[in-house]
Amino acid sequence: MDDIVKQAMAKWPNVPHCYGWLGLDARGNWYMRDDRVQAEGTFTQAKGSMLKHEKLIEFINRNYLCDDTAQSEAKGQWFFQNGPQRVYVELEATPLIWRVNANFEVTAHTGEPARLQRCVIDEHGRLYLESAAGFGLVHTADMLYAADAIELGLWVPQELLCAELPKRFGYVRSPKSLQI
Repeated sequence: MDDIVKQAMAKWPNVPHCYGWLGLDARGNWYMRDDRVQAEGTFTQAKGSMLKHEKLIEFINRNYLCDDTAQSEAKGQWFFQNGPQRVYVELEATPLIWRVNANFEVTAHTGEPARLQRCVIDEHGRLYLESAAGFGLVHTADMLYAADAIELGLWVPQELLCAELPKRFGYVRSPKSLQI
């Protein structure tokens, strides 16, 4: 987390949380969702405006975290710490989107490298990976590398139903829906 964010949190400790305004799609793109877009439906129904400002995306990536404190009712909800305010993220698929290269190295959409703990495939043929950083979907553009890793026996997918994934891997796709 950026030092400037930590300073803002200390200066303004009681800023209300924000829900529904930020989304992450299945390709690792961030979306801003204003009131009009939110009124059109859930993130999967109305994404909003894709963020393209490189420095803003880097700032979000550096300050993207999971609320995993045991006592928290927000457990498993991912958020962007925007200064003193938590902006909870609506997820199209999973909290992380994995990029895989030709050497089978895995990096999150945030740029963080990962060491894999598990490989999962769902009933739709989508491939997911788990690491200490969290659970995520493999980016569609990297499926050839992922398929090679499976064929070589480096990754052995476990079959699970898509609907089971959030509970099994401890993440919430729509923090906003829990507020209603």
